[in-house]
Amino acid sequence: MKVQCEARVYSSLVKIFPEAMPPVRQPECGRLTALKNERVSFQVAYAVNVPEREERSAAHLCARVEVISPVARYVKVREVICVPNDYPCHIACDDNYLRTQPGLYPDLLAELHGGMVRMVPNRWKALWVDFYPDESAEAGEYEVRLRFLDEQSGEVLCEAEQRILLYDAVLPKQTLKRTEWFHADCLADYYHVPVFSEEHWRILENFIRCAAEHGINMLLTPVFTPPLDTAVGGERTTVQLVRVWADQGPEGWRYRFDFERLIRWIRLCLDCGIEYFEISHLFTQWGAECAPKIVACVNGAESESRIFGWDTPAVGGEYTGFLEAFLPELLKVLEAEGVRQRSFFHISDEPSAAQQESYRVARESVAGLLQGQVIMDALSDVEFYEKGYVTLPVCASDHIHEFLNRGVRNVWSYYCTGQWNEVSNRFIAMPSARNRIYGLQLFKYGIEGCLHWGFNFYNTAHSRYPVNPFADTTGGGAFPGGDPFLVYPGEGGAPLGSIRLMVFEEAMSDLRAMNMLAERIGREAVIGMAQEELPFEITFRNYPQSDYYLIHLRNRINARIAELFA
Repeated sequence: MKVQCEARVYSSLVKIFPEAMPPVRQPECGRLTALKNERVSFQVAYAVNVPEREERSAAHLCARVEVISPVARYVKVREVICVPNDYPCHIACDDNYLRTQPGLYPDLLAELHGGMVRMVPNRWKALWVDFYPDESAEAGEYEVRLRFLDEQSGEVLCEAEQRILLYDAVLPKQTLKRTEWFHADCLADYYHVPVFSEEHWRILENFIRCAAEHGINMLLTPVFTPPLDTAVGGERTTVQLVRVWADQGPEGWRYRFDFERLIRWIRLCLDCGIEYFEISHLFTQWGAECAPKIVACVNGAESESRIFGWDTPAVGGEYTGFLEAFLPELLKVLEAEGVRQRSFFHISDEPSAAQQESYRVARESVAGLLQGQVIMDALSDVEFYEKGYVTLPVCASDHIHEFLNRGVRNVWSYYCTGQWNEVSNRFIAMPSARNRIYGLQLFKYGIEGCLHWGFNFYNTAHSRYPVNPFADTTGGGAFPGGDPFLVYPGEGGAPLGSIRLMVFEEAMSDLRAMNMLAERIGREAVIGMAQEELPFEITFRNYPQSDYYLIHLRNRINARIAELFA
């Protein structure tokens, strides 16, 4: 039977759904430019078209994918896999979503098995293609051609090509501080390995290295098990880097600490490319009313038991004495490892206005112990900053203009499940342009860092039980699909990427390129390029939504860089 195969090139910002015809070709998005030391991506959609009566005979058609290009050594090809998304968005949502109904959505990026793909009759699939030239790559315009060959006969079934213009300029290092909360417990739970066993450390390294390779340069460090997304009275799997011995004597409790695992963590992170350390929160989430879970060997016991948790008041009890013993010792270790000035502390995540007093009291209980250290927390209420409770405000993107309009300048930004209306986000159901625009917004407003709560959160909401992220992308139906994680846990303890991970990296590359150009022509001139011909001012809520705008702007920036840095 003679089959008809077709391959089409699309930008990284299109999402190909299997049951629908791909969108109309976008030739205006087809010109890609790149700088050295950055990853540029595009997609090749492919399908085999057969009459319905012959679908079964074509169901086993497999093709070998070949990359034909003078720069093939810089090219990596992965398969785009659709994943279940049974909660794409909240009931209330704006109109900038691709779809709002449950179904299969393209997101997971999987390695090709032996360079082969299965061509499903009358269903569109896609390949994700990365071009990642290092500093030694020779500038020039290159063709990257993907050819599909019949597994049995070797016959060419179809092919597609993308041309990329590589400029003779090197993209500089990222200066934005970026953290995606890293959940060490979820890796132990998913892979069924003992916490901090050698196998757990191997898996941790794989995921930490992946994070660093994609622009994450700060890592949540579980000095004690992070009190995040945990039901009141519940517990998450213990991942406590600092070992504690607690002994009760006539004068009260005495504590000893072993920092060996923390030191190993710090050195591993540095080796992987992590530069900054985010010390896990010292008090419980949403108000700082209790102590986090802490385990210790008590009165000479060999096994550990919980000594603090939901039943421990945040301030005024034994936990305050514990922190007075612990924090000075922690700072000595951070200093000895050379990372004290690159370590950031938290009090409590996302306190509300009603919890201002409990947050204040908790903050004051450790203020004298953390003098000279940066205290950062995710906020929506600007009063926490104005009253001096938070050194570094991490502002919800839908409230960030309230901070900026009051002259706050040392601002970070974050978004999560609550930032679903108008602002940038990266739910699976959102167009990729809504993900990538964030880089431009961060540049325009001089944002110093960005935070997201889920690099690899594989639990339900409040961590009531683990989930299989390949089957549940919504944290048990609590979050819009994709919000809890950016990477999937692959075989052998290796992470698998996602479309959202790669597009956010493109946003970071956009930011790096704009910073590079601003060094020569000034920030306002670069902002002027972004605003050119737009009938509105770009804000966190109001921004261009087309794929073409982002790709064309980046091409213009690259061309200008090539002129000035040649």
